[in-house]
Amino acid sequence: MRGKSDFGTMLREAGILFAITLLSGLLLGLVYEVTKEPRRLQQERAIEEACIAVFPQAQEKGTALTFEVLDTEPSAGLREELALENVEIGTIYSAADGSGFYGYVVEAVSTKGYGGDIVLYVGVGADGTVNGVSILEINETAGLGMEAPNVLVPQFQGRKVDSFVYTKTGATPGTNEVDAISSATITTKAVTNAVNGGLKTALELLGGGAGHE
Repeated sequence: MRGKSDFGTMLREAGILFAITLLSGLLLGLVYEVTKEPRRLQQERAIEEACIAVFPQAQEKGTALTFEVLDTEPSAGLREELALENVEIGTIYSAADGSGFYGYVVEAVSTKGYGGDIVLYVGVGADGTVNGVSILEINETAGLGMEAPNVLVPQFQGRKVDSFVYTKTGATPGTNEVDAISSATITTKAVTNAVNGGLKTALELLGGGAGHE
């Protein structure tokens, strides 16, 4: 009798557990569906703001740029080169206004940040100049790698080079060097590699290198 009682208790507990699991799954699904559209819109706004931010001269002129998604990707050779640097290229946009073509915005992802992936957008003008860089996702160490938007990003803007290298001893003016973030070499390398990935992709679309400053 005791065995049957224990078996019945086990079935009841299993049934309760199943019901709780099922209800939890339904609630999670409901929450996901309710928040899916707001999250999508928020992500789209963040991307649009990042694209606008990397063309500051257009903002200064009050020019309303439009960003068209291009159905293209880097060449196989460039993809292989970037893979060695742990960089992946995402969406590529063409930036233009009523008067013509401004350049490209390239989404680049470094998969080797100190705290995970670093997602940024690189704006490259029609003449090959890096107009700006906007970091969309970063999760590095506070006070160190998280200073990348303040310390690294401004160093790329307005530079016309084929690629960047970072240095810990002070960047030499007129070269392609950028100053590393003190005690955050991994973040510096990841951001620099991602920017180079976006820049090289844009230069490939433009038909060649940019040359040095």
